[in-house]
Amino acid sequence: MINPVGSDVLKPLFVYDSDAHHALLREAEGLPQVLISSQAAGNAVMMGGGYFSPLPGFMNLADAVSVAETMRMTDGRFFPVPVLCLLENVDAIQGAKRIALRDPNVEGTPVMAVMDVEAIEEVSDAQMALMTEKVYRTLDGEHPGVETFNSQGRFAVSGPIQVLSFSYFQADFPDTFRTAVEIRNEIAERGWKRVVAFQTRNPMHLAHEELCHMAMERLNCDGLVIHMLLGKLKPGDIPAPVRDASIRKMVDLYFPPNSAMVTGYGFDMLYAGPREAVLHAYFRQNMGATHFIIGRDHAGVGDYYGAFDAQTIFDEEVPEDALQIEIFKADHTAYSKKLNRVVMMCEAPDHTKEDFVLLSGTKVRELLGSGIAPPPEFSRPEVAQILMDYYQSIS
Repeated sequence: MINPVGSDVLKPLFVYDSDAHHALLREAEGLPQVLISSQAAGNAVMMGGGYFSPLPGFMNLADAVSVAETMRMTDGRFFPVPVLCLLENVDAIQGAKRIALRDPNVEGTPVMAVMDVEAIEEVSDAQMALMTEKVYRTLDGEHPGVETFNSQGRFAVSGPIQVLSFSYFQADFPDTFRTAVEIRNEIAERGWKRVVAFQTRNPMHLAHEELCHMAMERLNCDGLVIHMLLGKLKPGDIPAPVRDASIRKMVDLYFPPNSAMVTGYGFDMLYAGPREAVLHAYFRQNMGATHFIIGRDHAGVGDYYGAFDAQTIFDEEVPEDALQIEIFKADHTAYSKKLNRVVMMCEAPDHTKEDFVLLSGTKVRELLGSGIAPPPEFSRPEVAQILMDYYQSIS
């Protein structure tokens, strides 16, 4: 199986030993407490599950700025985005050596991790702007990722953590949420050697389904891991339970047995386009995938990124020795009326726009909200029914 990034073994930060786990929870009751942001909580979940391995905890300011500029920490270790615990106020933890990090996304804000505090640093406006510009390629406050990153506070608290909770993800998505450790183990149990991963924050229509079949065939893969984001999205995006139900229905009906796993991970979307694509590849390698599909405008939002920036970054900016996972570069896929099948649009040079079945997201939502299924060339009827039920429930 492919090695994790930067190590021969995965290094999850979740405390699995029950005695040690309970001892830490008891200790946490007497420690200075801090309520962290949703983004920091997502970072803790990803470190706990091994997705960010071998990162030992939250980065200090020098490492975060270095990562933003070069995708390397000050000691040379590769990481694609800063992983920060930013706070608005640090009065309660000044001088503390160990602190308890509380979860903002669960009722009662329970402790989710214990941190050994190595530094509490104030982030200057210039440093914040530099990291924002490098990661998001814009300073526009209307960009949802920029707004979230810059609204967390200006104090960076850094140090190694021991994770005690996967937030709400295990309870809310017991059949879908999986750590990198669990996915690696299941890949091994299934006997898969070549594995392609597909990232989604949306339901999968026919073009997405066929893209996965296409990648599996061309890469000669044993299996596919459909890996959906379960954390916070932007307003208007379809909730995770609805996406989960529609994707499972598609896999049950249109994929051979033992060829596809439906899983999810607990993280808030960054909408950082190219940089987020590299982060997605990073943690897909850690979970055991040998290949990763990246299509047009991967992890993008609005018009902030070029259609293929999330692909070219791997050739132009990612250090050559950083990742072993291979990228399957995909163009937009759509149903060809000429060929009566889904194709990558770049592989049909004799087609015009009118030769494809193309529907805007707005049009699809209008159809579903009216109880009208999109054409079968766009969406499987069983998937469309689940989405119609959802849209009609909120109309």
